[in-house]
Amino acid sequence: MSSPSFQDLTRQSAFMRMWFARLFGTTGSQMLMVAVGWQMYELTGSAWDLGLVGLYQFLPALLLTLVAGQVADRVHRGRIVAVCLVTQAGVSMTLVAATLGWGAGSGSGGGWVSRDLLLALSVVLGMVRAFQMPAQQALTPTLVPPVMLPRAMAFSSAGMQASVIGGPALGGVIFVAGATAVYATCAALFAIGCVLVLLLRYTHVPPPREPVTLHTLFAGAVFVWQRKALLGAVSLDLFAVLLGGAVALLPMFAKDILHVGPWGLGLLRAAPAVGALLASAVLTRWPLERRVGRTMLTAVAVYGVCMLVFGLSTSFVLSLLALAVSGIADMVSVVVRQTLMQIETPDDMRGRVSAVNSVFIGASNQLGEFESGATAAWLGPVGSVVLGGIGTLLVAALWLRWFPALAQRDKM
Repeated sequence: MSSPSFQDLTRQSAFMRMWFARLFGTTGSQMLMVAVGWQMYELTGSAWDLGLVGLYQFLPALLLTLVAGQVADRVHRGRIVAVCLVTQAGVSMTLVAATLGWGAGSGSGGGWVSRDLLLALSVVLGMVRAFQMPAQQALTPTLVPPVMLPRAMAFSSAGMQASVIGGPALGGVIFVAGATAVYATCAALFAIGCVLVLLLRYTHVPPPREPVTLHTLFAGAVFVWQRKALLGAVSLDLFAVLLGGAVALLPMFAKDILHVGPWGLGLLRAAPAVGALLASAVLTRWPLERRVGRTMLTAVAVYGVCMLVFGLSTSFVLSLLALAVSGIADMVSVVVRQTLMQIETPDDMRGRVSAVNSVFIGASNQLGEFESGATAAWLGPVGSVVLGGIGTLLVAALWLRWFPALAQRDKM
């Protein structure tokens, strides 16, 4: 029997409906963060406050992750995602009202948007995403046959990368018309995504009723810990991004090393996503079928080499190329990790396991930025990135030895 084609995947109407819902939702989320960050900086002029916007989203997501995973395994996942999208639309409309001064009274003299309001709404967004990510990740395997899952994961990643590239750019263009135009557009995108999710039709089998205990809350973490191939894949991705990430230092490289200014910074930020989008498109058409464990380890090693090249480069073109290839390598690692996680996990556990995965993703991104900044303060930006690249290569070599179950994994 031949493997299913890309056309077979696109005929899965429920999957495609979810794909478009995720596309609209992620684009809206990316645009929203561009506008909130810009408005915060306009209000306060403080880089510290910009950092707090991200921190105020990360902390509630971290604290609520285990609870959110439990909810995703007990409640209809489509409805969870729909409620999360509606809430984000509500946040967007609140920002429209605050910026325009609706309901502030005739003597207010303008909008009532403030630093405290932006930080409070950032907390709300963090809480929402704590519930949205596990439910969203756990939905995909219920919408496609298992044999099509590698293609589905790659195709989902392609949509995510398109949103990551296009969302901030679109938000920046619309911001010319004012912050309210961006917020209103975000609300519309979230509303469309919500309608698409509500139109999903899939079989939801409620799990047996059992009391919520520490055992059920930590079941996802225990599940990952007991499956060494899965633990190796998730932790490998965590440490690769934690050590090898250079995003936080890109403004320093653009200004002081490559001397390209803001336009160059925009290209540098987009380069990894462009590479990732290309890789996800290729993996959708030609999914990985053999030696997936070693392929993941190799991809992480390539990522480390790319960071070394980028850190040592003084050529803008070479730096762009290194970042683009790092995006390709990172996407290969992500697709293998996400597919292994969904294939290895029974449906009644997918929410909790996806929640554990989202903790690893959040920790690697946020702590990776902190690690880059701390080492850059000590060694300078070049030393920080080069040290991170060496660390990533070391992690890939150690994981080859410490997680033989991952290294020897042949098929998804």
